[in-house]
Amino acid sequence: MKFGIVEFCHFLQIIALFLCLSGMNQAELSRSKSKPYFQSGRQRTKRSWVWNQFFVLEEYMGMDPLYVGKLHSDVDKGDGSIKYILSGEGASSIFIIDENTGDIHATKRLDREEQAYYTLRAQALDRLTNKPVEPESEFVIKIQDINDNEPKFLDGPYTAGVPEMSPVGTSVVQVTATDADDPTYGNSARVVYSILQGQPYFSVEPKTGVIKTALPNMDREAKDQYLLVIQAKDMVGQNGGLSGTTSVTVTLTDVNDNPPRFPRRSYQYNVPESLPVASVVARIKAVDADVGHNAEMEYKIVDGDGLGVFKISVDKDTQEGIITIQKELDFEAKTSYTLRIEAANKHVDPRFQSLGPFSDMTTVKIIVEDVDEPPVFTSRLYSMVVSEAAKVGTIIGTIAAHDPDVLNSPVRYSIDRNTDLERYFNIDANSGVITTAKSLDRETNAVHNITVLAMESQNPAQIGRGYVAITILDINDNAPEFAMDYETTVCENAQAGQVIQKISAIDKDDPPSGHQFYFSLTAEAANNHNFTLQDNKDNTASVLTRRNGFRRQEQSVFYLPIFIVDSGSPSLSSTNTLTIRVCDCDADGIAQTCNAEAYILPAGLSTGALIAILACVLTLLVLVLLIVTMRRRKKEPLIFDEERDIRENIVRYDDEGGGEEDTEAFDMAALRNLNIIRDTKTRRDVTPEIQFLSRPTFKSIPDNVIFREFIWERLKEADVDPCAPPYDSLQTYAFEGNGSVAESLSSLDSISSNSDQNYDYLSDWGPRFKRLADMYGTGPDSLYS
Repeated sequence: MKFGIVEFCHFLQIIALFLCLSGMNQAELSRSKSKPYFQSGRQRTKRSWVWNQFFVLEEYMGMDPLYVGKLHSDVDKGDGSIKYILSGEGASSIFIIDENTGDIHATKRLDREEQAYYTLRAQALDRLTNKPVEPESEFVIKIQDINDNEPKFLDGPYTAGVPEMSPVGTSVVQVTATDADDPTYGNSARVVYSILQGQPYFSVEPKTGVIKTALPNMDREAKDQYLLVIQAKDMVGQNGGLSGTTSVTVTLTDVNDNPPRFPRRSYQYNVPESLPVASVVARIKAVDADVGHNAEMEYKIVDGDGLGVFKISVDKDTQEGIITIQKELDFEAKTSYTLRIEAANKHVDPRFQSLGPFSDMTTVKIIVEDVDEPPVFTSRLYSMVVSEAAKVGTIIGTIAAHDPDVLNSPVRYSIDRNTDLERYFNIDANSGVITTAKSLDRETNAVHNITVLAMESQNPAQIGRGYVAITILDINDNAPEFAMDYETTVCENAQAGQVIQKISAIDKDDPPSGHQFYFSLTAEAANNHNFTLQDNKDNTASVLTRRNGFRRQEQSVFYLPIFIVDSGSPSLSSTNTLTIRVCDCDADGIAQTCNAEAYILPAGLSTGALIAILACVLTLLVLVLLIVTMRRRKKEPLIFDEERDIRENIVRYDDEGGGEEDTEAFDMAALRNLNIIRDTKTRRDVTPEIQFLSRPTFKSIPDNVIFREFIWERLKEADVDPCAPPYDSLQTYAFEGNGSVAESLSSLDSISSNSDQNYDYLSDWGPRFKRLADMYGTGPDSLYS
């Protein structure tokens, strides 16, 4: 029996494991022929290990520490003078050594997948001196693997896709499981794959994990998704091996293996004849079991009597065929249409041509429904002409409209007055004859665009609209006139035959051959000695001088009547007057001034000086008038009007005053009763020179003193009253005084009384009371003396 290299290595490992388990894993020390090692006065040779590594099984589950091996030095005589120590990876925590015997044990469960081996160092020490009796030696404890890890699919679960109708053996996806056990020892990490769910549609390669299709002609339209369960088992699939599973979702992707098919062989749709152009008539759809790119279709009308009336396009979202109108429908002309429509796939797969054809045909019949339509004019636009000289009632033209429906109802006509606001035209309601209703003027409006309404007699809601353009023909009814207002001047030093103005004419008429004007002077002006007219034969004329020199002081303005005739039939003429001013010109013939000067003035007095003098005189007159007006306004009448109440306030206005507050400055009730004593208030804007703390009794004082003191008291109170306005006023009061001879100051009879009361002292009170002194005093200046 022949062994391979791998099998031979495995055989040696098994033998080594057997020896370890049989207690032959003890390390023995032997002497060598190397240089002697001297320590503590004794001569020895360097020891060597029989084994430089130990083996220990992982996942030991026993209660006692697991025996690993034994270290022994040749200097150890068994008398306890030598002790053993251990250092390195896992020393003391995982591995311990009996310092007397050198036995090594593992105190914890070991996992090869966490750490496969440990490197330790052992040394023999003299127990008394604690000095090494041999050099430190290094060895390895290797963890022996057992099958304690199941295979795992680290990338699972899987999703994959494969085209439908794929042949058997088409690769779908590869799954991979990993086993954490030692792949170099035994079969613990050797995995095989199998399919637990998904037969008979798919299979899996046992060694590679490649999933393939197992059945032909799998149809996505029948079933588009499959769920597979894949198992991976170690120990080469033998009994006792560990296993793991994963799921694989396989989706069949679409191919174009289904041709489109119309659900019905024919369709019928009813549409009204009033449906606008580009409106959708119908939607049809061919059914295709494929999806996406493979279900895209094209529609076309291949036959029928509606090829030019309808068209079909595809809705890219729904893959429907949309039938729309290209021309207006007319029930009276054609009541139905038949279309032969084809639907075909845009993208055909040559592999499935045998399943075709990948197109289908159907018939669409469109029934046109009658609709009550408005009247239709025989022409969309009527053009008519009429002379502007046409009389009222002249027939211009006739329009015609008819009901397009089968009933052919009678039609009545009218003009939309929004298009004929001035009501220039009329239309006969029955015949459609258009006539003039007013006199026309081409120069006002050369073209009239009106809208004519045609209404069904049986259904007035149905109204058709026709459009009429009426052009007004021109006649020669406007006389020519100057093209502009000419400002013509002639220099005083002008020479005979000099052209001073070129004139032209305009005419509102518009003759077909254009205008031709003829210019001449009127009969009364033909023989004048100042100017003449020359017709230039090009619709212009030139005005020329007939003599040398003109003088403004003799005549500053000339009026030249010009006769203009047009070429119309009959021709019209007009007389236009040209105003010519005589001007003073400079050396270049440019007019400087055209005003007539007063030559009788002294030499050297110019027009500007005359204007300045007149302006000064006018200014003086205005000033004089203002002064007189001011003086008259200052003198007010001293005699009261009979209708005025003599008890009204007499107020002197030096300024605008304080408004209504001036008439409310004093408490009139207090003025009517002398016995009322008011508290003195301090005015904020006036500091009084004398503060009146008490008042004398008025009854024991003469009347004139009482009156004077009463007035003076009220004046002082007004000056210190904080509530009074900032402007004083002099007022007359209804109080007549005690025992006054005059009896009443407010009575006009007091003027002619024989009272010996003298009021001249009021002049001493200041300007405020001078008016009273003038009115009631006896002096020479008294108004009533």
